[in-house]
Amino acid sequence: MLGMFYKILKTGIVTEKPADDSEIGQLAPELKRMVDRQFRGSLAIRMVDAGSCNGCELEIHALNNPYYGIEQYGVHFVASPRHADALLVTGPVSRHMESALIDTYQAMPKPSYVIASGDCACDGGEFGVSYASCGAIENVLPVDLKIPGCPPSPAQLMRGLLLLMGQRNPTTLR
Repeated sequence: MLGMFYKILKTGIVTEKPADDSEIGQLAPELKRMVDRQFRGSLAIRMVDAGSCNGCELEIHALNNPYYGIEQYGVHFVASPRHADALLVTGPVSRHMESALIDTYQAMPKPSYVIASGDCACDGGEFGVSYASCGAIENVLPVDLKIPGCPPSPAQLMRGLLLLMGQRNPTTLR
C-alpha cells in the first residue's frame, strides 16, 4: 500500500491539460443573449438522425456534458417536434427516413429552423444520391443553416446556432 502511494507521489499528474476554453467562454454568453432575445430564454431543438454514422450525434451529445453545458444558456433538446423551434438533422437522408423527416418537419410549429449538421447532411457526403439515399437534407426540406464538418465540433455547433439566430437567410457556416 505504501509502495503504491510512493509511486503516485513520484509519478505526479499524468493527465492532459484541459483544452483552451477561451472560444467557448466567448461563444456561451453571446449564445445566451441571443436565445434570451429571440426565444425568450429557451430554444428547443428536435434532433433527427436521418442515416448518419453517429459521429455527429457524439458531438451533439457533448454539448450537454458538464464541460459545454449548453442547457445553462437556454438551449434544450426535446423529444417532440411539437415543442421544437429548430430541427437539427444529421446524416444523408436515407429513403427509409425521408417520410419520417418530412412528418417531423410538418409537426413543428412555424416559423421553425432547419439545421443540417455534418458533411453528409450538407451535401450527401460519401453516400450522395442513390437508390438508398436522398443525399443532402436540402433535397428533402428547406435548410436554413449548414454546419459542415465530419463531425462538426461542439464549438462549431455553438457558432452555427449563433449564426442562425443572427440571420434568417439560408447559409453555410465557414
